[in-house]
Amino acid sequence: MQTTRKPFLPPRWFIRAAWAVHRALYAVSGGRFGLRKPSAKTYGMMRIHTTGRRTGGERVAILGYYEDGPNLFTLAMNGWGEPEPAWWLNLQAHPDATVELPDGTREVRARVATGDERGRLWSEMEQREPNLDGYAARRSHETAVVVFEPRR
Repeated sequence: MQTTRKPFLPPRWFIRAAWAVHRALYAVSGGRFGLRKPSAKTYGMMRIHTTGRRTGGERVAILGYYEDGPNLFTLAMNGWGEPEPAWWLNLQAHPDATVELPDGTREVRARVATGDERGRLWSEMEQREPNLDGYAARRSHETAVVVFEPRR
């Protein structure tokens, strides 16, 4: 009888420390390092500015993302930890946001992908990250695929 092992995931403290270093590198370099466009092999990096759901203040996070035509998309995961990420909770309350990309900023509106669209975008991510289903299985609830559409 063969058992399926979950893919390796560093401890939570390590993941949080890595993101803190990433944010510090962005800040220290004045934004020269820390953002990148997605490639055929990996995700891009963007900064997102959301409105806090309780305070109404601006909140900023750095996220991995992929492109789908004029839209961007990502997973609402918190280092594959159980809680939903704060940026996603903020977007559920206030879906309008601004994203900083390597080639400039965009005004976007966030929404969750459903049905066939979710399946298609999940498949695109799986092509770049073959352990995606194993990581997602660590959470007790489905990981939302978040789509950022340009605001017009």
